[in-house]
Amino acid sequence: MTLTRTQAVALLEAHGLAPSRALGQNFVVDPNTVRRIARLAGVGPGDAVVEIGAGLGSLTLALAATGADVTAVEVDRHLVPVLREVVAPAGVRVVEGDALTLRWDEVLAGSERWVLVANLPYNVATPLVLDLLDDVPAIARMLVMVQREAGERLAAEVGDPAYGIPSVKVRYWASARLVGKVGPDVFLPRPRVESALVELTRLPAPAVDADPERLFALVRAGFGQRRKMLRRSLSGLVGPEAFAAAGLRPEARAEELSVEDWGRLATASPSPAADG
Repeated sequence: MTLTRTQAVALLEAHGLAPSRALGQNFVVDPNTVRRIARLAGVGPGDAVVEIGAGLGSLTLALAATGADVTAVEVDRHLVPVLREVVAPAGVRVVEGDALTLRWDEVLAGSERWVLVANLPYNVATPLVLDLLDDVPAIARMLVMVQREAGERLAAEVGDPAYGIPSVKVRYWASARLVGKVGPDVFLPRPRVESALVELTRLPAPAVDADPERLFALVRAGFGQRRKMLRRSLSGLVGPEAFAAAGLRPEARAEELSVEDWGRLATASPSPAADG
């Protein structure tokens, strides 16, 4: 069972609530969509699943129906009692808290390997995904629904128009691909943009063996002036000899470099001045 639009509206009205614009709440109220997301997540009995921004519990119910062990995280203290009312009969554990500041080691203590499935608020989606890749290795796989443009940036490869800093960070930690699009009509309220489903699978180890602080200092500098050639955007950080050692053209632009290229450049120019 999941929630229809009519049931979601009735649930909100019964508790005197409305979607919060400040929290970026757009609830999925289409049963076919949440069942599709649960199917794409590929979870089932024996899997530990954490959902961020569970809202009214529609997607939560679809995930629980797969037989997975589901933990639902919700930041809105007004919604938490409603969420518990909806999902407790399905055996779901509800955690109240902000995903950006949670003690994830405590929340995920019950299992060594987790799958994250979430309809993420547009305003925090990208930084949250990147933070989880950086800091929460227990999350081995993610299926996130985000604004289409954000999804394209997360999944972009070298040569794609959306390729940028988030793309490089994702490729450092994981493989990523767009697995679907979602129109605005399945949400309450209806957003003005399309959404995308992005699957991220954590690599066994980072894609490159380079100092991450140095690597991403260069990435930030390069994309900070992405229209300029690297010899200009990285002036003072990378010398001609480092470009040569890394096998890269100083005339190239940031968007032309893969994470492997950035790794070689970082290794060829190990200077603490990069973070200055």
